[in-house]
Amino acid sequence: MSSRLVEGKVALVTGAASGIGAAAAEVFAEKGARVVVSDIAEDGGMATVESIKNAGGEAVFHRCDVTDPEQVQNLIQTTVDTYGRLDAAFNNAGIEGEAATTPNCSLENFDLNVDVNLKGVFLCMKYQINQFLKQGSGGAIVNTASVAGLVAAKGVPAYVAAKHGVVGLTKTAAVEFAKKNIRVNAVCPGGIRTQMLERAIEDKPWVEKQLLRLQPIGRLGEPKEVGRVVVFLCSDEASFVTGHAMPVDGGCVAI
Repeated sequence: MSSRLVEGKVALVTGAASGIGAAAAEVFAEKGARVVVSDIAEDGGMATVESIKNAGGEAVFHRCDVTDPEQVQNLIQTTVDTYGRLDAAFNNAGIEGEAATTPNCSLENFDLNVDVNLKGVFLCMKYQINQFLKQGSGGAIVNTASVAGLVAAKGVPAYVAAKHGVVGLTKTAAVEFAKKNIRVNAVCPGGIRTQMLERAIEDKPWVEKQLLRLQPIGRLGEPKEVGRVVVFLCSDEASFVTGHAMPVDGGCVAI
């Protein structure tokens, strides 16, 4: 397998100011892609670009709220204006929302989860696929779902519903555009040591212990371990893989 998996490709990563998105953007650059880094957090996004450039890669930042169709269209157009095309996209922008059981989940929390975690992915795919079709040379998309998009997770019903929706959208688009050489897959991370997870376990050591018990591998994952899977799925090495929701979870859902 080539160490430059995506040499010459143009990759777009949303939610790339930190965590899995930032790690994936860095791996894309390490493996030869030119990267458009996007997030609503401008300082973090620029820090990701700086990290890529310091390592000898090529990247630009463009701010985008993925819940706004006009901003998403502008993001795709900026990518094309900057680098001439789009070859791969990692739709990673998302939120964790609030913890509450189903009857105690607020409508605001439910709507926000669906708006960012599901509608945001839908909008990105909508305009990315249109760009791929315009280019006529195919493309690859990876969406961030979660193990909570594959199985139940008590206390986060809105998040679970949105992430299950991401898996459904992924499979549907994959089937719709397979013959156009547009591949669409999802990654389903388990417990990954990100800022989002650190917020969830802050002052709650029992949460981390519970996560460790759920992962047969016996540790939390690192963001780049997900990023490497994303880049592989966007590469030609995964040319026969589409419609797959791939757990990256240390064996969690295999139990």
